[in-house]
Amino acid sequence: MDFELSVEQRALADSVKAFIDERVDPRMPEIERTNAIPPELLKEASDLGLFGISIPEEYGGSNLSRLSRVLVHQMLGRSGFGFAGIFAAHGGIGSEALVTIGTPEQKQRYLPRMATGELRGCFALTEPGAGSDAGGITTTAVKKGDRYILNGVKHYISGSTHAGLLTVVARTNTAPRSKEMSVFLVEPSFKGFRIGTVYDTMGCKGHPIAELLFEDCEVPEENRLGPEGKGWLAATKTLMEGRPVVAARCVGACERLLEISTDYAKTRKQFGQAIGEFQGIHFMLADMATRTEASRLLTYRAAVLADEGRVTSQDTSMAKLFASETLAFVADSALQIQGGSGYITDNPVGRFYRDARITRIYEGTSEIQRGIIGRSMLRN
Repeated sequence: MDFELSVEQRALADSVKAFIDERVDPRMPEIERTNAIPPELLKEASDLGLFGISIPEEYGGSNLSRLSRVLVHQMLGRSGFGFAGIFAAHGGIGSEALVTIGTPEQKQRYLPRMATGELRGCFALTEPGAGSDAGGITTTAVKKGDRYILNGVKHYISGSTHAGLLTVVARTNTAPRSKEMSVFLVEPSFKGFRIGTVYDTMGCKGHPIAELLFEDCEVPEENRLGPEGKGWLAATKTLMEGRPVVAARCVGACERLLEISTDYAKTRKQFGQAIGEFQGIHFMLADMATRTEASRLLTYRAAVLADEGRVTSQDTSMAKLFASETLAFVADSALQIQGGSGYITDNPVGRFYRDARITRIYEGTSEIQRGIIGRSMLRN
């Protein structure tokens, strides 16, 4: 399989890398302190086209290939995951289903504004009793006349506090464990919708997660996304296609941690010499670099297979599982190399360490990914 990047793809990656390194990363202490993204950074991101990378060109996006999207998120991963998460929640799971199964009218109504970031999206699946067990969803949607009435609670929904469009999965067949669910496009202004608790998190600052409350929420019938009862397939496909994006951010974070760690090992002196002279540091850096490269190759492979129409859930789960587990290892190793200084709050290594933890939970936990891979192997 050929992972050689085109001139255009290299230029794309370089432009996003420069934006992250020169504009976003210097402001991460401010973002960590305020738990908010400066509006001017979002404007610059919009000017770069980062909100529209998965949106078709006829609606103002760039409709990048899967590999090119992975490259963008790899570079976004070089800094705070709160900033990077905005584009994952919006351009990945927040708009993927609309692009894939939306009607022409739905696409025309929402996608042009989503391509510029004027309208940001998010994906609402998780509930208090339904996380990894998505089949346990209890939010209901009952059709009454020309609209659906939604009742239920979603929680831990990334990007929901600033979203102008929420892709919501709800149960239209109330039979226990039924997979006949439907997907709805909910605007925050719809009667019966409100944001509940906004949670404080250990990482991903600037990209809050929140509780969403649907209390006889009225959703017009034309805002149902796809056929009634077919939302389960849309939800699982959306999650599957978002996993290489998570993996790519992990790869980018690992690469940045390796840069920080090698620079530190060259300059930090102990026992009269740079710590990079010690074999123990050699071994740590070697393991960090090897796992990072393996993660990159698994991620690129999943993206290329998606571009070719041959990707499977096993491919995407392998990439997400290995890259997220690798980031945990690399972040821990980087902090160990820094010693006490790595434990200081304003050290960027500590930020990566905190941000890394969520990657083994969202878009399907590591345990869920192992289950998907194992079942797939037994079916072959």
